[in-house]
Amino acid sequence: MSQESSQSDSYYIPAPSTYPMIGSIALFFLGFGAAFSVNSLPIGKGLLAIGFSILFYMIFVWFRTVARESEAGLFNKQVDMSFRWGMSWFIFTEVMFFAAFFGALYYMRALSVPWLADLEHKILWPNFVGGWPTAGPGASEQFTPMGAWGLPAINTALLLTSGVTCTWAHWALKLNKRGQLNLSLFLTIALG
Repeated sequence: MSQESSQSDSYYIPAPSTYPMIGSIALFFLGFGAAFSVNSLPIGKGLLAIGFSILFYMIFVWFRTVARESEAGLFNKQVDMSFRWGMSWFIFTEVMFFAAFFGALYYMRALSVPWLADLEHKILWPNFVGGWPTAGPGASEQFTPMGAWGLPAINTALLLTSGVTCTWAHWALKLNKRGQLNLSLFLTIALG
């Protein structure tokens, strides 16, 4: 899979890989499985299972290959910077993704609901009152918020616990304690 670099200062270029093609096949099965499941076709769940199996296999093998290349000393500072830039761009896209969600929430709350409650729209929805949170034009019941205890408290506890186990994994990795690292990573993944 890998080619050894002749010089320590040259950029490492891996051999051509089949992993992107395997990932595409997994996404193909996932897409059709999701479409068939949404339409209540019995083959959908099977296709979803096949797609997830192929995807998990591809991710596991690809990451294993990258780890082996790193442990073989094939990566240099330039490759390390590429990985760091890749992670930086990933974090940036996550920030933009959530910014889009909060922007959509602001648009709905501050702009679109007052526009719908304008005098111009009384013809379409005469009983609509523009307030937040809105129950919608056809709903007659009032919105009731969820209590803080119960499911929200459980979700908060899971989130905080997974943060602790992730930090534990980070420190176990720094101290080269493989057993603790594996256990804490397993717990982090199990907690979601």
